[in-house]
Amino acid sequence: MPTTQDLERVLRGAGLRVTRPRLAVLDAVHALPHADTEALIDAARSRVDGVSHQAVYDVLRVLTDKGLVRRIQPQGSVARYEARVHDNHHHRVCRVCGDISDVDCATGQAPCLTPAPGPTDGFVVEEAEVIYWGRCRSCATAPDPSADPSPDPSPGTSAGPSAPSRPSPERGTP
Repeated sequence: MPTTQDLERVLRGAGLRVTRPRLAVLDAVHALPHADTEALIDAARSRVDGVSHQAVYDVLRVLTDKGLVRRIQPQGSVARYEARVHDNHHHRVCRVCGDISDVDCATGQAPCLTPAPGPTDGFVVEEAEVIYWGRCRSCATAPDPSADPSPDPSPGTSAGPSAPSRPSPERGTP
């Protein structure tokens, strides 16, 4: 984890004034890789009393524009932020729990993927974003709740004392 002095140097090196909200947000991004904005707001508020939602959004935009943090947004997810910006890496996303983790790039430099040879119409590839989708270790080994082999008890019969009660579709939840 970078120290406050490290974060101050990073901000100054990017030509930014050092402010308490900027330090709080940058520290939170380092502490919470791949966090969404709400988690970063909570973390920034725990570091600086009274920092507003808008201030955190503004700081995230400035830090992203200056290349100090990276904004990622896998399909179907809210925007998330990370401080790992000085290398070419990718992400893997668990389809079950939504966990996001870093995956080092095999080539190590951007772009690691290039289009097939052919006409480019002057387009210059600078970066290729790769997201691996699947199930994390915990979700891959967890039992599938949709594969429950136990049948529902018939209406009007008892399932026994150890069976959990299930809502009846006609009555709603108990």
